[in-house]
Amino acid sequence: MTTEAATAAILVQGLAKSYGSTQAVDGLSFDVSKGSIFGLLGTNGAGKTTTFKCMLGLARASAGSVLFSGQPLEARMFESLSYVPEQPALYEWMTGREHLEFARRSFRSYDPAIAQHLVELFGFDARKRVKQLSKGQKSALALTLAFAIRPQTLVLDEPSAGLDPVHQRHVLDLMIDAAAGGATILFSSHQIGQVERAADHVAIMHHGKAVLQGDVEQLRADEKVIEATFDGAVPTIGGLDADTHVRRVTRQGRLLRVYVTGGGNGVASAIQSAQPTSLRVMNQNLEDIFLAAVGDDQHPAGDEQAAPRA
Repeated sequence: MTTEAATAAILVQGLAKSYGSTQAVDGLSFDVSKGSIFGLLGTNGAGKTTTFKCMLGLARASAGSVLFSGQPLEARMFESLSYVPEQPALYEWMTGREHLEFARRSFRSYDPAIAQHLVELFGFDARKRVKQLSKGQKSALALTLAFAIRPQTLVLDEPSAGLDPVHQRHVLDLMIDAAAGGATILFSSHQIGQVERAADHVAIMHHGKAVLQGDVEQLRADEKVIEATFDGAVPTIGGLDADTHVRRVTRQGRLLRVYVTGGGNGVASAIQSAQPTSLRVMNQNLEDIFLAAVGDDQHPAGDEQAAPRA
């Protein structure tokens, strides 16, 4: 275990969860540093929600371990840990104001000024019963409750689900501000732009596994796409698909795209030797990196692809 992992605010090692023959989470490992924002990115069904449930004791993991600041999860930790599920866990018969009062009586760190600010920011009527609120308003109330206790750790499952674009931006700003104040944030999303804007580190999940993870800026620096155009059909370039730097290769008519990681000078030279009419090397954004990492079933049939590597 690295020094960073040993002192991580959240350390997940070899986490697995199966439902019968279905492997929802498969040997997942990652660590979240204190005061950072870690994004768990994946398509629907990738295993993000199951991961959070296992981490927080809402589902029993089949294997693996989870530590919070070096300790297994205990009930007392929820005094400073907020969890917001994708479907907010609220009492339908209670009003928003009653939920806030319940939180005030339950948490020593509850801050009524923060709660009032967030009610006004999200613009929902705290006098209404939860059953009268829209999906977005329920999400806003759940987020208000989560941030109002000034938690040291926040675990947020699709925190902007149901919110309009303005309020989605508010959620991202809240996470960034909380992390700047020392809080640790782990959140999931299938919206790549949100993860790219807010997260310091990211793990891309696919079929229950982390197929790629790392510092967002470092991933952008390491991951590139080489695009070449030929006069006729794309020729066969020996060793391209087997190169350890190559994540994925696509060929469409006269156009060749090769997605590379950790240095692509040799790959570019090999392509250049095939005498393309044009060749350029471009940085990838997180969307490009995500699509290259998740593999075959996210691309049209007919693309030729290298297997994703963690």
